[in-house]
Amino acid sequence: MHIVKNEIPELLSMKSYPSRLFYDGNLELLKRTKISIVGSRKPTKYSREIIQKLSSALSKNGVCIVSGGAMGIDAVAHAGAGSSNTIAVLPCGIDIRYPAVNKNLLNDIQKNGLLLSQFEEGFCATPWSFVVRNELVVALGDVLVVGEAEIDSGTMRSVEFALKMKKEIFVLPQRLGESSGTNLLVKEQRAKVIYDIDEFVTKFSANKNLQSPKMDDFIEFCTANPTYDEALAKYPQKVFEAELSGEIEIIGGKIFVL
Repeated sequence: MHIVKNEIPELLSMKSYPSRLFYDGNLELLKRTKISIVGSRKPTKYSREIIQKLSSALSKNGVCIVSGGAMGIDAVAHAGAGSSNTIAVLPCGIDIRYPAVNKNLLNDIQKNGLLLSQFEEGFCATPWSFVVRNELVVALGDVLVVGEAEIDSGTMRSVEFALKMKKEIFVLPQRLGESSGTNLLVKEQRAKVIYDIDEFVTKFSANKNLQSPKMDDFIEFCTANPTYDEALAKYPQKVFEAELSGEIEIIGGKIFVL
């Protein structure tokens, strides 16, 4: 674990610039164009699929993805970007893997990407540290993408930070009765809707020839409904994580993508 010594201009938009910021990984990622992605810990299959495609497309075209290392939309955003092109901001010490289900994901980001935290080693996450984490996630990104959020969810606190920082907010087109928070933002004209992934990526990428996103290899493998034993033999670490995160379901010894 190290302390960031140079000033990060993006963080000047925070209410108070962090007194100390700890890191482990590649600080060069801070110099890239960055987009923050946040959202529900229990997103729908649709939201997971679109955020995976969006973060993958942005990453393949030089944009770094920033998120909070949590379950759900955060994990999908990090995984879609790939561990070498993502920044995970933690609500705890960098030495702690929280949530435990994302242990392997966070380990990969530590090795190949960047972990950031305002908290000392050994500090365990608390309700207020999540709020501190959320402000930092929002500040780092050029814009904020909200994958899915209900009106009374913690994700909407991140939206409040973005509004105070005068950052553009983007959301996915959602169905009536789902993601009430993002639908309200659109209704009140406080957020723009991403109707086309390539069009959105073009706004932030210097790459003229866009590279199309590829479906995650594990999820693509599971679309063929392999047996649990087959999946476990090929992807021993991914099966348990995907089941806990709600990406797959095991029925009668076979795997189904949700």
